[in-house]
Amino acid sequence: MERSFEKYFRQNRLPHMWCPGCGNGIVTKAVIMAIEKAGFSQDNTVIVSGIGCSSRASGYMDFDTLHTAHGRAIPFATGVKMANPDLNVIVLTGDGDCTAIGGNHFIHGCRRNVDLTVVLFNNNIYGMTGGQASPMTPTGKKATTAPYGAIDRPFDACKLAEAAGATYVARSTAFHVQHLADMIKGGLDSHGFSFIEAMCQCPTAFGRNNKMADPAKMMMALRDGVMMKAAWDKLPAEKQAERFPIGVLCQKEYIDYAKAYDTVIEKAGGRA
Repeated sequence: MERSFEKYFRQNRLPHMWCPGCGNGIVTKAVIMAIEKAGFSQDNTVIVSGIGCSSRASGYMDFDTLHTAHGRAIPFATGVKMANPDLNVIVLTGDGDCTAIGGNHFIHGCRRNVDLTVVLFNNNIYGMTGGQASPMTPTGKKATTAPYGAIDRPFDACKLAEAAGATYVARSTAFHVQHLADMIKGGLDSHGFSFIEAMCQCPTAFGRNNKMADPAKMMMALRDGVMMKAAWDKLPAEKQAERFPIGVLCQKEYIDYAKAYDTVIEKAGGRA
């Protein structure tokens, strides 16, 4: 079997540190599959990550990479893109990293329509730091900071991205690997802020707290808990609440931030 994806990994950093059964490795490979399909080279692609289990992915990928501060991946990536708009800049982040401490950066990255592709590894928990509830932990599910079940309502990160101004929004899961790679490639092909939610399993921190530590069963839950958007749209509202739609949820055109900034430079007299 052809394993062309292997050239995109730093072999001396493997094997990875993720727990057995974790979905992060699946999502990471889907990112690589999308990069390869898009025809991006290792010389014109930069991977930026924050802090957390998912953010360790950048260290395994053989590109120019930045492993940055907690919640700050998007502003670091914005700086890279503004410094060299010809680069393909991809952000790998987690549900806590992106929607909690990084929430404002996420919103304003969408609002500015910075030409980034942001892949959110959503395992519904803070995995690396002790299993605390994140803004994506479903109501009623347990965490170390919610031993009797979370009472907060979780974000729908895709709706948040669309409302804030992202021009490409999609969702898939670690079960639907080929579909996930296609959704990420769609983001890479788009010009503007692209956001892809990758729903994935965490059998250690989330699973053990919620009596579902079997990785295979968690994968089946991902399979059964979603529906392709075209079919989901036909369901009555009460049935829609039982599942998540996957696929392209929003796609529109708007000038990206680097091109908009070029008009400021032109008005100011051009580049030195």
